[in-house]
Amino acid sequence: MVEANGDNCQVTILDQICQISIPSVFTVKKAVEFKQNFQQACQQYPDLKRINLDLSLTRFMDSSGIGALVAGRKMAQKQGIELVLQNVSQQVITVLTLADLDKFFVIEAAPPPKLPKTKRPLPNARVTIQSVPAIAPISSTTSMPQRFINIVKVKDDQPFITHPSVMSVPKRIIDIVGSLVGLAITGVVLIPIAIAIKLDSPGPIFFGQVRCSRMGKRFKMWKFRSMVTDAEAKKHLVENEAEGAIFKAKNDPRITRVGRFLRKTSLDELPQFWNVLKGEMSLVGTRPPTPDEVERYEIPQWQRLDIKPGMTGEWQVNGRSSIKNFEDIVRLDLKYQENWSLIYDIQLIIKTIGVVFNKKSGAM
Repeated sequence: MVEANGDNCQVTILDQICQISIPSVFTVKKAVEFKQNFQQACQQYPDLKRINLDLSLTRFMDSSGIGALVAGRKMAQKQGIELVLQNVSQQVITVLTLADLDKFFVIEAAPPPKLPKTKRPLPNARVTIQSVPAIAPISSTTSMPQRFINIVKVKDDQPFITHPSVMSVPKRIIDIVGSLVGLAITGVVLIPIAIAIKLDSPGPIFFGQVRCSRMGKRFKMWKFRSMVTDAEAKKHLVENEAEGAIFKAKNDPRITRVGRFLRKTSLDELPQFWNVLKGEMSLVGTRPPTPDEVERYEIPQWQRLDIKPGMTGEWQVNGRSSIKNFEDIVRLDLKYQENWSLIYDIQLIIKTIGVVFNKKSGAM
């Protein structure tokens, strides 16, 4: 038997079975540490048959924790090791379900708590927030500010609150009002845009693509179609000019003539106001990634999924066409999360309007 302690993360190996305890607060630093321990166990003991991840102590998990579990699954699958999540609370299962990961893991739910016979569970518990000890950051650009690391006690079937903006009622009100105004504008320009798209390229007016929202939850994001109908099938034929987990091509041949105008003026993004109204996106947030981009994320990069994606944000107002390094995008996303406030959102919305009317701006 071999044991290794990693500050609330214990690794035990016995008879080709590895048992790893997941920390109570599973955020970026612990997630990176877990991945290292997991990888070390797989490398040093290639004859392992099974790895059990014990989540009985886990009280809080952010997107980095999800990323660590995904990384562990990839390593186990590569080496033919059975991976089992044990003592998983309903709250963690809900988060895994949001990210469509529940079907990829063998999950053993935690047994229900035993209550005294004289007591009954409360039908509706109040939401309370309790701060936890600060976690030392990995670096200034890859860690969440300590004031955002909280344990939030909510109903067992609700995901963890990973950022104050997630539970901000005023922000949601701004989103609803802004999306209604945006949809009204969309209704005005819908007919001329639809006619232009149809005359330029046969196919549907709208283009829906699966993107990832908070905690990796998948949703269909809508745009006015700016590419040929078989653009996804031809993606491998286009050279990616960006670095990291993002795809960008300045002169993408799949873009139609009308599509270039729509992208230059950002008119192609107007249908996303429907996503905002539904609560899948926010007016201001981070760029919503595709599932294949998320597959390439390193654990610290998962932090950008701690909030809802937005129609605009730091990346959009700071030269989205010129930024081709994904690390720079992540840095801007974490800057937004650190500085977030309602006033900051409004400032970014105003800056976005200026960028849209700037002839030198526009998407690639």
